[in-house]
Amino acid sequence: MAKALVRKNFGRVQHSILQVPNLIEIQKHSFERFLQKDISPAKREDIGLQAAFTSVFPIVDYNETASIEFIEYIIGQPKYDVRESLQKGINYATPLKIKVKLNLWEKSESGKKRLRESKEEEVYLGELPLMTDTSTFIINGTERVVVSQLHRSPGVFFSHEKGKSLSGRSLYSARIIPARGSWFDFEFDSKDTLYVRIDRRKKLPATIILKALGFMDEQILTTFYPIEEITIKNGIASRVVSDALLNLKALRNIIIPKTKEIVVKEGSRITKAALRKLETLGVKEIEVSKDELIGRVTLRDIIDPDTGEVILEGNEEINSNVMEKIISAKIPKLHLLLIDGLHYLPSIRDTLLIDKIKDTDEALIEIYRKLRPGEPPTMADVKELFNGLFFNPKRYDLSPVGRLKLNTRLGLEVPLDMRVLTDKDIIEIIRYLLNLRVGQGEVDDIDHLGNRRVRSVGELLENQFRIGLVRMERAVKEKMTLTELEEPQAMPHDLINAKPVIAVIKEFFGSSQLSQFMDQTNPLSEITHKRRLSALGPGGLTRERAGFEVRDVHPTHYGRICPVETPEGPNIGLITSLASYARVNDFGFIETPYRKIKNGKVTDEIEYLSAIDEWKFVIAQATSPVDGRGYLAEEAVSVRVGGDFKFVTREEVHYMDVSPKQIVSISASLIPFLENDDANRALMGSNMQRQAVPLLHTEAPIVGTGMEHVAARDSGVMVTARRAGTIESVDASRIVVKCEGGVDIYKPIKFYRSNQGTCINQKPIVKAGEAVKKGQVIADGPATALGELALGKNVLVAFMPWQGYNFEDAIILSERLVKQDTYTSIHIEEFEIEARETKLGPEEITRDIPNVGEEILRNLDESGIVRLGAEVKPG
Repeated sequence: MAKALVRKNFGRVQHSILQVPNLIEIQKHSFERFLQKDISPAKREDIGLQAAFTSVFPIVDYNETASIEFIEYIIGQPKYDVRESLQKGINYATPLKIKVKLNLWEKSESGKKRLRESKEEEVYLGELPLMTDTSTFIINGTERVVVSQLHRSPGVFFSHEKGKSLSGRSLYSARIIPARGSWFDFEFDSKDTLYVRIDRRKKLPATIILKALGFMDEQILTTFYPIEEITIKNGIASRVVSDALLNLKALRNIIIPKTKEIVVKEGSRITKAALRKLETLGVKEIEVSKDELIGRVTLRDIIDPDTGEVILEGNEEINSNVMEKIISAKIPKLHLLLIDGLHYLPSIRDTLLIDKIKDTDEALIEIYRKLRPGEPPTMADVKELFNGLFFNPKRYDLSPVGRLKLNTRLGLEVPLDMRVLTDKDIIEIIRYLLNLRVGQGEVDDIDHLGNRRVRSVGELLENQFRIGLVRMERAVKEKMTLTELEEPQAMPHDLINAKPVIAVIKEFFGSSQLSQFMDQTNPLSEITHKRRLSALGPGGLTRERAGFEVRDVHPTHYGRICPVETPEGPNIGLITSLASYARVNDFGFIETPYRKIKNGKVTDEIEYLSAIDEWKFVIAQATSPVDGRGYLAEEAVSVRVGGDFKFVTREEVHYMDVSPKQIVSISASLIPFLENDDANRALMGSNMQRQAVPLLHTEAPIVGTGMEHVAARDSGVMVTARRAGTIESVDASRIVVKCEGGVDIYKPIKFYRSNQGTCINQKPIVKAGEAVKKGQVIADGPATALGELALGKNVLVAFMPWQGYNFEDAIILSERLVKQDTYTSIHIEEFEIEARETKLGPEEITRDIPNVGEEILRNLDESGIVRLGAEVKPG
């Protein structure tokens, strides 16, 4: 029986309530969602490959007489398995076909369309690289990993630039970032006028956008300002009591006429209670002096009822002359904007004064001129451009995440499948921006993990597929318009040329910044590479542009991104690692698990929270003492709330961490007593473990952290039993396990070269006749010992000076370590030489090298190839 390593737990948290999840699940889950291979076509969700096809199809020709509809895609079986693909130097890929329908339409004279003919066919698109069981891709015979990208989430972001205005005040701005399409920026200038920019072009007054949406001046003003009604009888002006007066300062005592009781004192604010009291006592109007009305802004034109003369245009200030004209013309009612400078600023009113545009068409033309300078605008083009910018799903896509972020930020309830902008979105964004300017609401922290999301392999591939399909769509449309589709032999495969799609996929796997040559030095380096998060890459940051804030550790990284493991050098903080228990949800946000606490009692209920959800909860540490009844033992518990540390009573605690190693990555969690290390040295240690070369004789560490078997298990370098059974026979190259209903045969990998030239060799650790369970390790891989990660050796180390030989970072090795092969490792290098067919005949490989002595050639055989067992030196 293989001797399993016995580990004793000396930790304060004796039993882990939650096992560490599969460490490469982030890659597998993402690719499975992209492919939906085992789901019947009718039940496939609109995500991944399915979403890419449905977003481009149906393809309609320019004359609208023919269309190609997408029915389903079919995934075949790969021609070669993983090992064959590696040996042959080819892609491990599967054939991809799509089933499409070509519809031919007939147009009648009245313009109605009638279906004339319909042809259905399967069209071969090309080979789609498949993910192996260990979450890698085999491209041209080498293993590659697609690294997940951490990028800014789509949605709306409010920010401010301190001291940009002349008074040193903050200038607030809002930016709408879609997953696909044009960017939209609203910003204040130093005079508090609101402007908009489309795709960072020249700025326009923000009200032009509202006018382009069909809003007129009066509608815009009533949307953003409360309207106060003033009645004028016999030359005496009175305010109509309404909610518009709330929070206003009373410029004189407000008195109940009958009882002479003072409801609101001069200089005090009008409260809700005061308004209710006035209503219950039947006070409908409050007298105001004419002086109070001077300087106020009108909502609409004031017209003399007798002469029809416009006394004052809408959105203009009343002066003393105008006031006299109003009284002499006996105008009964005025509608004034409530601009108090405290809750309601004159920003929108001022913007409308700058904006001289009168109607929707003019506004659309103005936008067209800014975006397409020099082109003469026709009304059809103008409307198509504006609607295409933000309201056409083919050109603009917020994505479900963007819609979710917009809804939560602005308090909207728009369905998640509404992925273009709505009028309501734009109005609410402007409203929020105006509120920010008066000190209500808060700006966004772009480094908060609620505003950054993970694009995993599936989403990255979906985006590439969409790019390829859009290129294909253009070619198909042109072909459909030029081809004689009436001919009976015209079929969908004549129209569809899939080359652009496959070219894009090839380019992505071959040369994208996120498709990387796998780091295969040892099992830990493999697993870390698959769990890596990169802020670089297409659509992400660049090293030069990234500032300190983006690279820094943020409170929301707790339990989601490791604060320790990141490279030293220019990429510090831009390339990070997922924490041990973290997972990525369907929206791409990183979640971490917590144990639920009810009234101070710790339950075994686990909940995963994203950074947005967690911000409002009180969370205790995993090491908080718990008494025998399962309650938190201490009265005052150390907790985290919204990124701060506090002490609260146990009844106030909502959740508790599941494990102390929850906050660090796999690499950092392999370091014993990590909490006593300096952070910089821990960072170096985490990174250096990935550089450990697999040894000839492996040995598991005496002091472990309990993560060794997890890292080894999920790296996929060991052979594990697929089913429970008994070992029938075992030798170095074949293990036979007898199971219920047959036998399982395993072939361990022998002396195979890794990407880094280290040796991959699997050694059986079971004996014939032994019973094995499902998932049990039956053969060790490189750098593993009895199913545990074994990167180094347990050697005796002395800290002492030794005649200056170990000055600074030098170390001295005992000769015995060399003789006993303690640190011996095998490296495999491939050397190739070509023998070509030339015009003078074929070249041959020989040991006859001119002007070279026999001494140098002594290790070569007749054909000039080195003999086995020869000792060679560098050069």
